[in-house]
Amino acid sequence: MRAAGALLGLVVVLAIGYWVYKMEVTPSSSQGATAPIEQIDSAGVTSDLISIGQAEKLYLASHDTYATFDELRQEGSIAFGSRRGYTYAVEVDGQHFRAVASPADPSKAGWPTFSMDETLQVSRQ
Repeated sequence: MRAAGALLGLVVVLAIGYWVYKMEVTPSSSQGATAPIEQIDSAGVTSDLISIGQAEKLYLASHDTYATFDELRQEGSIAFGSRRGYTYAVEVDGQHFRAVASPADPSKAGWPTFSMDETLQVSRQ
């Protein structure tokens, strides 16, 4: 009888431990938590946009205008096309530009779109 009580106590402790693990360690979609891979990719995309912005500033200094994404790639200012399941585009409007990173990978449907302008401030939509 004593052994049965000890076994039951062990099962209860393990169940409580499992419940704490599920609630604290595993993110819940209802809490608005993002998956670690999404956080990593978001940081990478932000870094890519900042690289594009810096390349645009250098291009502006030497050409007195901003460049499209293809012009930056052709000049060698940036060496990537699409990365991390995102595609990049640059819209040029006179002395202004807007770089946009959009999720293109079907597995990333619902992930945010990022943009940045000549102020080099990245925004998330």
